[in-house]
Amino acid sequence: QVQLVESGGGLVQAGGSLRLSCEASGRTFSSYAMGWFRQAPGTEREFVAAISWNGGSTYYRDSVKGRFTISRDNTKNTVYLQMNSLKPEDTAVYYCAAEGSLNRIRSGVPTNWGQGTQVTVSS
Repeated sequence: QVQLVESGGGLVQAGGSLRLSCEASGRTFSSYAMGWFRQAPGTEREFVAAISWNGGSTYYRDSVKGRFTISRDNTKNTVYLQMNSLKPEDTAVYYCAAEGSLNRIRSGVPTNWGQGTQVTVSS
């Protein structure tokens, strides 16, 4: 099992940028596929982005393509989500997730979750 801690959330105006970080504990970080999810009030948690264990494959939900970039640094046990051109509809709690299978990340059923970080985009 891996412990995940997100950081980097906050309040930003529409059109602005934020970079979320998720640091993982343990020595097996490089064996995990990683993902970001989000949940706005009154809605279900939704997939945002995923990255394979070596960073060679990335996936995004359609609404963030071209604006968000997921990346990872296995030497720092950290995955990032760079969010540009933020919109009010991006407002949500953002969660980091880890799973051995990239497909389970993309299917929204990873095993390991962080506690979440709030992102608020004002209009």
